[in-house]
Amino acid sequence: MRIRPTLASDLAWLPDIERSAAQAFRQYPALAWLADSDVMDSTAHADFVAGNGSWVAVDAQDRPLGFLCAALAGDTLHIHELSVYLDAQGQGLGRRLLDRAVQAARERGLCAMTLTTFAEVPWNAPFYGRYGFIVLTAEQLDVRLRGVLATERAHGLEGRCAMRLALDSAAQGAAATVTRPARQ
Repeated sequence: MRIRPTLASDLAWLPDIERSAAQAFRQYPALAWLADSDVMDSTAHADFVAGNGSWVAVDAQDRPLGFLCAALAGDTLHIHELSVYLDAQGQGLGRRLLDRAVQAARERGLCAMTLTTFAEVPWNAPFYGRYGFIVLTAEQLDVRLRGVLATERAHGLEGRCAMRLALDSAAQGAAATVTRPARQ
């Protein structure tokens, strides 16, 4: 498995990957509806590619098994989606995609990465927490993240939180020593 930038030829695969990844939510009755919800289309994915904010994890035949989409938000890289085919989960692909996004953010001289995710779902906030992201309190949220969470609530996504990973040298050392989860 390797991580590389997303190519135009990959775009058709990405909605299917996100649909497959969402099947994991069936194990949570309150979130099972997510397994049948809409996913990003190829056009939305193309926008992330155009902004140099999309990477794929590919197999030996160069077929995408997972992806991460992110966009610049000031001096921060915001992760919009991280998905891995359900049958490819638990192999470290999510962590490797995240490693690549962190590398890109550091190369761009950004100060942090942010995301929003479910607070209690094991492959969501706990996964990112083990990586080094911290959950932001209501007082720590900026206008952008408050807006993202409000929009998510308006679409029925309850139990979400915003998280941040500092990209300074101290945070870099801490992230390198974080225990990685077995399943994303």
